Amino acid sequence: MSAPFGDRLAEAVRRCRTPLVVGLDPHWEGVAKLFDLSRTPSPADAAEAVHKFCTGVIDAVRELVPGVKVQVAFFERWGPPGMEALARVIAHAHRAGLLVLVDAKRGDIGSTATAYAQAYLGPEAPWPADALTVNPYLGPDTFAPFVQLAQAQDRGVFVLVKTSNPESHTWQDLTDREGTAVFEHIAQQVEQLAQSSAGQSGYGSVGAVVGATYPEQLARLRSQMPHAWLLVPGLGAQGATAADVAGAFDSQGLGAVVNCARAILFAWQREPFSHWGARRWQRATEQATRFWIEQLRQRTPGGKL
Repeated sequence: MSAPFGDRLAEAVRRCRTPLVVGLDPHWEGVAKLFDLSRTPSPADAAEAVHKFCTGVIDAVRELVPGVKVQVAFFERWGPPGMEALARVIAHAHRAGLLVLVDAKRGDIGSTATAYAQAYLGPEAPWPADALTVNPYLGPDTFAPFVQLAQAQDRGVFVLVKTSNPESHTWQDLTDREGTAVFEHIAQQVEQLAQSSAGQSGYGSVGAVVGATYPEQLARLRSQMPHAWLLVPGLGAQGATAADVAGAFDSQGLGAVVNCARAILFAWQREPFSHWGARRWQRATEQATRFWIEQLRQRTPGGKL
């Protein structure tokens, strides 16, 4: 890599003038309906359809956004053919000039964590991510191997801090005697690592996943982690609006990338894009992407880019 991840992400966001990243979550039901396929395919046939779908999405959005976020689960479910398709999708995105954020939420200890890190962040990674999501809830030693390898390879890590799911508060919001929530303790660790790896952009190679579905906490965490990029899921299908993510940005419109998946991927099934139909689904994908780019420009500091 030619520059630290934090700076590469800043450059890509500035170049595209948007913080939007498109989530590649190829739900089989939607893919099967689009291509009129069997609901119970062989793993090889399913993996090929998923590859066709994801590369089609990439081709539709490659000129519009800085990157894609690939959800590993939708490939892993198809076994070896699915994971081979994942490698091909990552390669296609890189050839298109996109950053690839791999959402695998890996987390383990010691040599096991190191092995996971090598798979996605190492110099010979079979699934070479520009950044990887990591689950820290086993403790700081969970993500240390990922951070070390990411920094050595000019790649990035996004640590789960405050997730977008409805029941994340059950454990993440528990507080200590001083009133500090569990997610805030993790945020402190992330900020230390981000500050120590900050480049010319002011942002480091270690960032945080913070859900758009909790806008007040999102804004608070932005102030608590001034050197950390925020990866913000939840826009669109999970119910968050562009206005909900406004607090994720710094005053220049940087500091956050906002993920939108189903509302873009399957736009051909939904108004106001359904008139394109399945035959012109890529056009619907492109128009939905433009729609969310404009929403973020109008309702967040991302409009300053």
